[in-house]
Amino acid sequence: MQIVPMRDLKNTVEIERKCAEENGPVFVTKNGYGRLVVMDIEYYERTMQSMEEARMLNRGIEDYEKGNVTDGKSSLKKLREKHGI
Repeated sequence: MQIVPMRDLKNTVEIERKCAEENGPVFVTKNGYGRLVVMDIEYYERTMQSMEEARMLNRGIEDYEKGNVTDGKSSLKKLREKHGI
């Protein structure tokens, strides 16, 4: 985990290098306290994708727990009827 003081943000090349090396976020502090997080765009996109996948899984689990499910045979039968297959 990389931690840098706020004043180091002036050196953008170095911050970019640290992000690439870490392959994760770089934490920026101000007066010793966490203030910002800087990350490579690829890491950000992977993180957002993982969060979206987790959200969709949770939604599926909630549907299952509420009984909002249909068995496979019934689903296929409805689709075939709908599309005339």
